[in-house]
Amino acid sequence: MRCPFCGHEDSQVKDSRPSEDGTSIRRRRQCEGCGGRFTTFERVQLREVTVVKSGSKREPFERSKLERSIAIACRKRPISAEQLEKLVSGIQRQLETSGETEVPAAQIGGLVMAGLKGLDPVAYIRFASVYKDFTEAKDFEEFAGTVSEVGKG
Repeated sequence: MRCPFCGHEDSQVKDSRPSEDGTSIRRRRQCEGCGGRFTTFERVQLREVTVVKSGSKREPFERSKLERSIAIACRKRPISAEQLEKLVSGIQRQLETSGETEVPAAQIGGLVMAGLKGLDPVAYIRFASVYKDFTEAKDFEEFAGTVSEVGKG
């Protein structure tokens, strides 16, 4: 593991333990070059998933992109980091266990929408505004009108 401080190639694992949600391993490391300490996380990857975007463009699935887009929708909402982590891990697990190696971006968006719908109505509408490409205020109004008691059941 390359040191994030000096770029040295070797580091020593000082401590390993499961993460809070049990889906990854947290490792404390110390660089053998500069002595700096840092933390890494390891996750199980069941299979490589390729995302098929509009226009048939293909790119590897990146968990960090999924995390970012969900975090943006949930910004300044009463949603814990643990809830976000569970949602992202659940979506990633669904994609990796689906048996498909290529997944349309729209399918991923649908999984996010389903997850956010049960989590927070504002985050759900925020994500929908990008996913469904709202272009006018009335698009928000119409969609928000369909959202009743989201997150309550």
